[in-house]
Amino acid sequence: MKIPSIFIIGNDSQAGTYILRIHLKQETTLQFGRFKKGKLISLLAGDYVYVGSALSEKGATSLSRRLVRHATRTGHKPPHTIREKMINRFIECGLGPPDLLPKRGKTLHWNVDFLLDLQSAEIVNIFAIRSFERLENRIAKQLENDPHTEIIEPGLGANDAPGNTHLLRVQADYTWWASFADNVMAVLKKTP
Repeated sequence: MKIPSIFIIGNDSQAGTYILRIHLKQETTLQFGRFKKGKLISLLAGDYVYVGSALSEKGATSLSRRLVRHATRTGHKPPHTIREKMINRFIECGLGPPDLLPKRGKTLHWNVDFLLDLQSAEIVNIFAIRSFERLENRIAKQLENDPHTEIIEPGLGANDAPGNTHLLRVQADYTWWASFADNVMAVLKKTP
């Protein structure tokens, strides 16, 4: 079974929660902006997962624009290879307006931006849940408790969710990733 690079759940909202699968091609040490006073954090080569949300119906904080922004790098660096496919898929399913590229380029703001700006980091899969409900913390907590994930640094990627970590390292095989969307759906069906 082939894992779709873009998996969209729901169809009635321009807002939602998303999960990015990020592959880091080589080991690196990185500052995530001012996170923990600019602490250098070591990242091993491999897969990472980031959980975020974009809960506005329009503008930069809508789901489609946030995801396209994540797939864009700063300056003249090439975008993530998935970006063009994302734009086409979003237009096809009515997620966002046709012009989804950031109007004034990209500046690094969120913790995950610093990882995504590296050319050795590539977004491999996107799981988008079209919903006004804030699901980010529930999904992140489930991932934190999964035996195949590892907290890199407590609180990373979760500035607005004290006690949570939204950027995690994943050590899992193809089967885990192939069942990922089903596992997310199971989390959504549970009452909070």
